[in-house]
Amino acid sequence: MSAPASPHTSFLHLPHHRPFGPRRPRLTRLRCLASLAPSASGASPANENHLIQTLCAHGLLARAAALLQGLPAPTQRTYESLLLAAARAGDAALAAAVHRRLEADPVFRSDPFLSTRLIDAYATLSALPAARQVFDEAPVKNIFVWNALLKALALADHGEEALARLSDMGRLGVPLDSYSYAHGLKACIAASASHAPASARVREMHAHAIRRGYGLHTHVATTLIDCYAKLGTVTYAERVFAWMPERNVVSWTAMIGCYAKNECPGDAIELFQEMMASDADLVPNSITIVSVLHACAGVNAIGQGKVLHAYILRRGFDSLVSVLNALMAMYMKCGCLEIGRSIFNWIGRRRNVVSWNALISGYGIHGFGRESLQVFEEMTKEGISPNIITFVSVLGACSHAGLVEEGKHIFESMVEYNVTPRAEHYACMVDLLGRAGCLDEAMELIQSMRIEPTPQVWGSLLGACRIHGHVEYAEMACSHLFDLEPRNAGNYLLLADIYARAKLQNQVDVLKELLEEHALEKVPGCSWIEVKKKLYSFVSVDKKNPQVEEVKKKLYSFVSMDNKNPQVEELQALIGEFVTQMKSDGYVPDTGSVLYDIEEEEKERILLGHSEKLAVAFGLINTSRGEVIRITKNLRLCEDCHSVTKFISKFTEREIIVRDVNRLHHFRDGVCSCRDYW
Repeated sequence: MSAPASPHTSFLHLPHHRPFGPRRPRLTRLRCLASLAPSASGASPANENHLIQTLCAHGLLARAAALLQGLPAPTQRTYESLLLAAARAGDAALAAAVHRRLEADPVFRSDPFLSTRLIDAYATLSALPAARQVFDEAPVKNIFVWNALLKALALADHGEEALARLSDMGRLGVPLDSYSYAHGLKACIAASASHAPASARVREMHAHAIRRGYGLHTHVATTLIDCYAKLGTVTYAERVFAWMPERNVVSWTAMIGCYAKNECPGDAIELFQEMMASDADLVPNSITIVSVLHACAGVNAIGQGKVLHAYILRRGFDSLVSVLNALMAMYMKCGCLEIGRSIFNWIGRRRNVVSWNALISGYGIHGFGRESLQVFEEMTKEGISPNIITFVSVLGACSHAGLVEEGKHIFESMVEYNVTPRAEHYACMVDLLGRAGCLDEAMELIQSMRIEPTPQVWGSLLGACRIHGHVEYAEMACSHLFDLEPRNAGNYLLLADIYARAKLQNQVDVLKELLEEHALEKVPGCSWIEVKKKLYSFVSVDKKNPQVEEVKKKLYSFVSMDNKNPQVEELQALIGEFVTQMKSDGYVPDTGSVLYDIEEEEKERILLGHSEKLAVAFGLINTSRGEVIRITKNLRLCEDCHSVTKFISKFTEREIIVRDVNRLHHFRDGVCSCRDYW
């Protein structure tokens, strides 16, 4: 790996910001305002109100609060300015002082507008009891006051209480508006611990909004898309989006984010392109940009990512750390470590914990575990407190690099940073120990957990059992997984694979019967490749094979390659040529993962149709010599595809980057960066 770029150099052509900008006039003006304030005691109330509002606008809250005490008649605008400034600055004491002054004000203590502003301020300051008090004591409760409380409760994840207040509105005859429904929908998510009840509540609220004529209101529909995105029901979100008579940038962003968060990155990129072409006045915001960058990272679409990078620079989004963090993560997930590190260096003192996490994770998925640990140490020395995600990233890095002792030390040090290990951290540790062959120790760790092991924890153990062929622990893991995830066919198939490799055909047959009985189907393998800034997707296997067509109903859900790519026979023929050449060098196809009861020749044919092989062949045919081939796979890269891709990289003298569900594989000259440890 090349040395990290200097923090003072960057080939990204980012704009140079002078350390000293033209700020002196503004500071001088603020000093003048502060110096004028003491003499304001003899000024008229109108001037005093204006002065307080000006001080609030410039963040001089202590002076503004002092002036408020002696002000005989604050105006509504003055109260509002103080409350907005208190919320913006996180000044709970100022909000409370304004609250006390309002209670004693005979003119404005019954003003519903200021009651709304006060509830909003307390909600922003996470002072929910005070917000409730304002609502309960408000003499006039109009729709805006009700909505302010609903918003406060939803923000604080008090979903059940928010839904109860919505019922009160109906009982008292308070008509709901679009904001009531939007806050109520968010409360449906917050009120439910699992997806099933949340989904039912969202659909019920959706139906209620439709009956009252608010179902297609832009604000309500956008919130619906966001809720359905969180629930993973992409189809419902698509329907709402399609029905919207008017869409704003927030609506488009919500749908793009829905795709990006729910493993539909190609759809997210396509929708973003549609948005940009639909209306010249429709300008994406920072959240739009971040969502599309995540989508580009999801399918290794480096070409699209670079186009977006140029757009970020033209539009000035590079001033936002959130955008730069997403840009850095995109480059690293697409295999461009040096560019990612350069962006990290350029962010400089603006780095936050997300910036550090992205760098740690970036090194980790490339297998550079020690570099991840070094960055983690730098982060703590800089005084940045690691969070839950930091430890997931650094433990994952240790797992990919086989750094068992280092991982144990990191895990034990979590308490020093006041981070309580969660299920995801235990899953990382089980994966770390399991990959390294320490299965007994991994099992002991699970048994010592103070929280209930999740499917992620048992899944890590099952994956390790597959690597090392440990039948007993695999059965133990699956006994829990079958209860926790009864519809997840992947667990059955992993266990069947372990049985097959252990020559336990009877147990394989039993699992096949269970899959057929419960109508469970494996998620089909899917791979994406970007060629000339256009995405192509491939799924396994050639459906023209009648034997595969027959058995797919029983075990796998195989589908032919995307109809947009009619070259399947050509691609399989090319892979077949490579395999023939490999066999002459001693290669034996790894058919152990093919669980069909068919001839060995047919098993090899199925291997030829794996989606990542088709994507590699497509890349070889449609890209220039010397161009890096970048592929993303939705599942773990299988052993046979790994062997074949190593050979192809050497035979064709091409660099091939494949990112599977676990990590990145850099294939070059017949060697993979993972060193066959994945």
